[in-house]
Amino acid sequence: MDFLKEKLYDTFVVDDRWTYLTNGLKITLIVTFFAALLGIVLGFLTAIVRSTHARTHKLPILNAIAKLYLTVIRGTPVLVQLMIIYFVIFASFNVSKVFVAIMAFGLNSGAYVAEIVRSGIMSIDNGQFEAGASLGLNYPKTMIHIILPQAFRNILPALANEFIVLLKETSVAGNIALNDLTKGGDIIRSATYEAFLPLIAVALIYLAMVMILSKLVTLLERRLAKRDRG
Repeated sequence: MDFLKEKLYDTFVVDDRWTYLTNGLKITLIVTFFAALLGIVLGFLTAIVRSTHARTHKLPILNAIAKLYLTVIRGTPVLVQLMIIYFVIFASFNVSKVFVAIMAFGLNSGAYVAEIVRSGIMSIDNGQFEAGASLGLNYPKTMIHIILPQAFRNILPALANEFIVLLKETSVAGNIALNDLTKGGDIIRSATYEAFLPLIAVALIYLAMVMILSKLVTLLERRLAKRDRG
């Protein structure tokens, strides 16, 4: 026990090394939150374009752009996308690494959110569109007020899972020298030559965040189900 206490002290307390984890956690949460927002916006817009084209054959140019975006993003690793955005696209610009990470992970998440949302929209029966038309609603209003609320309930578990995946994917942000949570653990490992405790600490923090998110999603699903029954 004394040996473990000494190891913990040397690994995290000496030189306030624990701050690498707390500061890294802050960066990870910032990147995840804003990347998720960007991904949701891009995903919903892309899904609406794709589903509208599938049902009405309108928006052919936007649909072609959306298909290209999905093909490129879903067909290449997120780490490669991150490095291209940082070392190629923004190589000549003095931009924040946090901004680059948000852009990279947001673009990546958006492609997966788009397919999740599109599947939810396409699962809604055509009769719902006819019902909207009978109420005097045009296609955009029918989509906003009738289709998307129903689709959201159907895809909520998949969206939550994508958000959890996004949280874990941000662990590769250290490849552009961003001091996120994983990078913080790596800095401690380099300073102490002790790999076990820093990596276990990082893993436990990620595990705790995933468990909290999963619990929140479960509570949200129960509330939505209760509202539907009521």
